[in-house]
Amino acid sequence: MSETNATPIRQQYLDIKKNYPDAIVFFRLGDFYETFDEDAEITSRELDIVLTGRNVAKGQKVPMAGIPYHAADNYISRLIEKGYHVAICEQIGEQPQKGIFPREVIRLVSPGTVIEPGLIKNEKNNYLVSLFIHENTAGLAFLDISTGEIGVSHFNDNEFHNRLNAEISRLHPSEILLPESIHLPFAEQYHVTSLQDWKFELGRSEQLLKTQFHVSSLDGFGLKNKPAAVAALGAILGYVKESDPQALALFTDLNFYAIEDHMVLDEATRRNLELTETILKVSEAGSLLGVMDKTRTPMGKRMIRRWVNQPLIHAGEITERLDAVEYLLENGLDRLELQKQLRSVADIERIINRVVAQHAVPRDLVALRETLEILPVILKKVSGHIPLLDRETGAMDDCSSEFMLLRESIAEDPPATLAHTGVIRPGYSSELDEIIQSTKNSRDYIANLEKVEKERTGIKTLKVGFNKVFGYYIEISNSYADQAPEEYIRKQTLVNAERFITPKLKEYETIVLNAEENIHAIENRVFKEICAELKKSSKKLLAASRFLGTLDVLASFAQAASENNYVRPKLSEDKHLMIKNGRHPVVEKTRVDISFVPNDTVFANGDNIQVITGPNMSGKSTYLRQVALIVLLAQIGSFVPADAAEIGIVDRIFTRIGAQDEIHAGQSTFMVEMIETANILHNATDKSLLILDEIGRGTSTYDGLSIAWAVLEYIHNHPRLKSRTLFATHYHELTQLPDVLPNIKNYNVAVSEVDNQVIFLHKIVPGGADRSYGIHVAQLAGIPGPVITRANEILAQLEGQSRQLELKDEASHPTQMALFTQDSPVLKDIKKLDPNSLSPIEALNKIYQWKKDLDKG
Repeated sequence: MSETNATPIRQQYLDIKKNYPDAIVFFRLGDFYETFDEDAEITSRELDIVLTGRNVAKGQKVPMAGIPYHAADNYISRLIEKGYHVAICEQIGEQPQKGIFPREVIRLVSPGTVIEPGLIKNEKNNYLVSLFIHENTAGLAFLDISTGEIGVSHFNDNEFHNRLNAEISRLHPSEILLPESIHLPFAEQYHVTSLQDWKFELGRSEQLLKTQFHVSSLDGFGLKNKPAAVAALGAILGYVKESDPQALALFTDLNFYAIEDHMVLDEATRRNLELTETILKVSEAGSLLGVMDKTRTPMGKRMIRRWVNQPLIHAGEITERLDAVEYLLENGLDRLELQKQLRSVADIERIINRVVAQHAVPRDLVALRETLEILPVILKKVSGHIPLLDRETGAMDDCSSEFMLLRESIAEDPPATLAHTGVIRPGYSSELDEIIQSTKNSRDYIANLEKVEKERTGIKTLKVGFNKVFGYYIEISNSYADQAPEEYIRKQTLVNAERFITPKLKEYETIVLNAEENIHAIENRVFKEICAELKKSSKKLLAASRFLGTLDVLASFAQAASENNYVRPKLSEDKHLMIKNGRHPVVEKTRVDISFVPNDTVFANGDNIQVITGPNMSGKSTYLRQVALIVLLAQIGSFVPADAAEIGIVDRIFTRIGAQDEIHAGQSTFMVEMIETANILHNATDKSLLILDEIGRGTSTYDGLSIAWAVLEYIHNHPRLKSRTLFATHYHELTQLPDVLPNIKNYNVAVSEVDNQVIFLHKIVPGGADRSYGIHVAQLAGIPGPVITRANEILAQLEGQSRQLELKDEASHPTQMALFTQDSPVLKDIKKLDPNSLSPIEALNKIYQWKKDLDKG
């Protein structure tokens, strides 16, 4: 909205802000980004900087807050973390028009569109996700603007909400785009940006996609008859186009995928198995990723995270990875040498994308050059030995031409940014060399002036300096100022010194400064030309990045196998599952104070359900997770912690472990338990692996037992299920099920009892447990002795024939003293009293009177 009598620059700001009402506009003024009005108030509050004011018209002052241009990344990152969007408005052109420089927004930064190295984590992808739902179909598109990765999927079944939730959990996006008319509760834990519904319009999306990918039909991408996917993809690319138009050049290919192409893991399973972070500390240390990640490159760190979150389900793909890991494990010296070389590999995936988006800086190209220098060495070492990597290199060469370009063009140690000269190597640009050579005498004169003048004048404190106000000057301390030669012209007086100039110095200064400006302009132009050349090779360079990332992850798996004594699993397409002396990959590494007890797991001869009983603290939950993690490791292509393993490929792993209230959603522990159980029963198949721990414990004993019994029957009998299931329980009644359900077998955790002391052996053995040992666990936890004694008495009564609780024997236990004797006047008074008729003050008076009567005896 325009303001009466607003200054031209104020009006320019208002016109720009009108187009970005939901973003904080960083308006470039000189060496600062300024914010105004409500933006200034938000910026001041959130960044803890001073709020000032600016006169914008006669008698009108608006709030204003500014940040230094050179420190913008830090401030922007803090605003993004708090959920704000930032529109960066830059000065365009070198000459003012009608008294002010033109300005325009060059980027709209949001959590999902950040590319600056200091604002995103190297080890994680920074995903932006778009969702569109229409009737019983849904489309999901995702991209990482920092790497150029893009994908789209389509869901058309009645359970798509669960599948969407699982996929979003895998991607863990920084930002989700939704139409204004759609609300998804499971998306609320992420940063949600609502877009106008028309931005998801099908016709608009189709046209945008055809333009982006230079095609006349989208059928070739697998998008035929998938309107929801087209709408989601069109909206996300439209958002990128508005945020950073140059970044669209990154997305030249499209990956349509079905979620069923990989093992499906819902959010509860990722959390319960602690795949990438622990439940309590929310830390990578102590998670499966923390044990398996031995990667050396940023690309490898992002890729291993993707692999852990997205296991394979096709035996051929898994076998290719296992073959590669086996080769790298058997050739340990070569692997260690490769890992040493990989340590010096830069994040070329993100560097290339900054090059393509025209956001690269000189140090990016130096890092790329150093990586391309060692690429041929790495290629030669693995070529012909690892078929999976040989296929990766099919779309690339050793990038020697790109390396030569960078070696010849970029200085050995250039400045960090293009704000300074010295970026281009001498000899690359004849135009640049000529200007530098033409000013050589002037530069040499200024460089040697201090030494020459000291010798000529004999003034030891004489210095030659430079600042933006006066240019070059000669400074002499006050004690020697009166010895300055006559040709020195006094320019500035300081507290301790005088500054002078000479006509000859100013003459050479003019030559140097004019040349400096020309050199800066030429270097910027040449740098952009180099980036344009690299952009032509972006596909090849990104292929090199994928190759290095894949090699890094495979070497990491081999390193973990070598350090931890893992074995290669055998794969099959049936429901067989055999693990000999399996170990929990994380617990065996973190619990160094104990010797880990391995366990066997066998599903064979039609058995598909194992009911596991035993006391708490005996290791049931560790065992359940251990089996799931071994299966998952096998299907990401890793060796596994066991003496031997045969894995019938699993399509989904489901877990129902632990108790967590969802208070914010109004859900109790039992409700959460039942929702997760329902999800399992609706979506599991006969190829799934089910890990169920204490189903039914969140309600009364008989209700819980009934539910647990019915769930086991359902899994056993339903023709769609018959899933491989590990079912841990405290309900000993469930050990009767093998008598009526033939595919259920009982197992328990072995316990040794010596001198009334329980020793947990942590060994899973056939048969059901006959006792829970709960009181022994309570004793280990430090429950007071009298409580333990009384609990044993009550247990003995309950296990007796009458199962009737009795009061303590009054002869052997002191009775509680009575408050009043039977003939007490106070007691008689209480019996007559109607408490409902008393006011609070009357009740207090009564109590006071009783106290007096009791004191009198």
